[in-house]
Order: sequence, then structure tokens, then C-alpha cells
Amino acid sequence: MKVKVIPVLEDNYMYLVIEEHTREAVAVDVAVPKRLLEIAGREGVSLTTVLTTHHHWDHARGNAELVQLQPGLAVMGADERICGLTRRLAHGEELQFGAIHVQCLLTPGHTSGHMSYFLWEDECADPPALFSGDALSVAGCGWHLEGTAQQMYQSLMKTLGTLPPQTKVFCGHEHTLNNLEFAQKVEPCNDHVRAKLFWAQKRDDDDVPTVPSTLGEELLYNPFLRVAEEPVREFTGQVAPAQVLEVLCRERASFQLALEPPQPQAQALLALQLGLLSTPQQK
Repeated sequence: MKVKVIPVLEDNYMYLVIEEHTREAVAVDVAVPKRLLEIAGREGVSLTTVLTTHHHWDHARGNAELVQLQPGLAVMGADERICGLTRRLAHGEELQFGAIHVQCLLTPGHTSGHMSYFLWEDECADPPALFSGDALSVAGCGWHLEGTAQQMYQSLMKTLGTLPPQTKVFCGHEHTLNNLEFAQKVEPCNDHVRAKLFWAQKRDDDDVPTVPSTLGEELLYNPFLRVAEEPVREFTGQVAPAQVLEVLCRERASFQLALEPPQPQAQALLALQLGLLSTPQQK
């Protein structure tokens, strides 16, 4: 299987996964359909399916136009809010495209209907691939919670964290540099964070994607996967994994606001959504 990494919008990734024997292709998180079709045409593949991780516009907005441009295309995901959805998937469901197997993994937290996709080929030496959308990113995760912290813990540690360590992680955004800067704040003595940050800064200077990482690497430097580690617990002042995650999400939001403060009205709205402010009814 061949994976084409396609940067789109400000910092999103969409992907084209190609079954190299049948030349069938599957797209993940289509935001710019004409660009996707241009690349599919250049690769000489037949696009049959779209896998959407979640309903947010920057991951699903291209579905409707893509179906118009290519009638009969299957658009799959776990959330009925996904634009252009033709088939709703369930946790644990398996799909197959030629030699490529797909296991659908419901990973709520960032959104309640977030689905990640684990792909592999039988009798193939290449490592499996995980398309994690905003559930898991390089050194981070989607810290805007629609679900609960307990759901996020289940998704990250029990569903994704138990996949093979060699699994390549293809996430939905190029947030690596900021994620690692936050990870360094959480664990200033973590040598893996320091080394990955140096590497990511060089990639950023060269304008080169930082995806994919591997799950084994993420376990070394991603604070959202390290909630049982003592330095991470000390940073949050919590012990229970879900509570550690909840504080990490809140701190990550504050860190982002300090890095790139939006306009005052938008900043207040974002802070309210992230639980950094209370509504009058909550006081």
C-alpha cells in the first residue's frame, strides 16, 4: 500500500491510499476534492471510497463536491453529521480494498463520533498504518473535547495505544512543532521530546511534513499517551488518568491561546468552549 500525504488548507492533511496491485484508491478526510482528483489522476488510480474521521468542516467539507464530481463514490464514517455520508460505520467493523484490510476504531473525545482507521496488508513486511484524524497527532491530540476525558483516555490508551508499536501514524494536522513545545513544558527533562523537537524544527525550516510518526515513538514523547508517567502527573497535579488528561487538555488550550491569541471576541468564545471561563449561570 502506498500513502500519498497531501497538505491542504492552513495545516490539514488529507490522504490517498493506493492498493498497488489493483490500483484502487481510498481517500481519507477530503477537504479539497479537485486537488485529490488531480493527484489520483496523476497516479492512475481508481478512487472508490472516502473514509472520514469526523464531521468537522476541515475534514469533511469536500465530500459533497467530490461525490458530484465522481458519482457513485462511497463516503464512510461513524457520525451522521459527516457531509455526504453514504454509509455509517460501527466500531470494530472491517473493510477490505484489494489486499488492504481496514479496521474501524471508534475513538470519541475530540468529537463523539470520531472514527480512526487501522490499515494493513496480510503477508506484507511493511508496517500497518493508522489514520487518526484529530484523535491522535504527532506529540499531541485533539484537545477540544466534545466527549469526556474518560472517553478520550479509553480512545487513546485502550483503543489506539495497544496497536502495534511499529504502526505508522498519519494524523489530520501539522501541529507537531507546537505540540512538542507543549510536551517540553510538561516534561522538560524528557530527552525524546528534546530530540524530536530539534528534528521537527528542521522539518519546519525545510517546509517538509512531519507525518508519519510511529505509535512506539508517540509513547516516548506524547504527553497525552504518557498519563501514567510521574512527570506528567506532577505537571497536572492529578493521578487518575482521565483527570490527568483533562488537565492536559485545559493546559494545552491555554498554551495555544498564549502562542496565537485570536481577536478578543473569538478568544473569549474559545476560552469559554474550553472551560477556561465560566458562564454567568455557572458562577
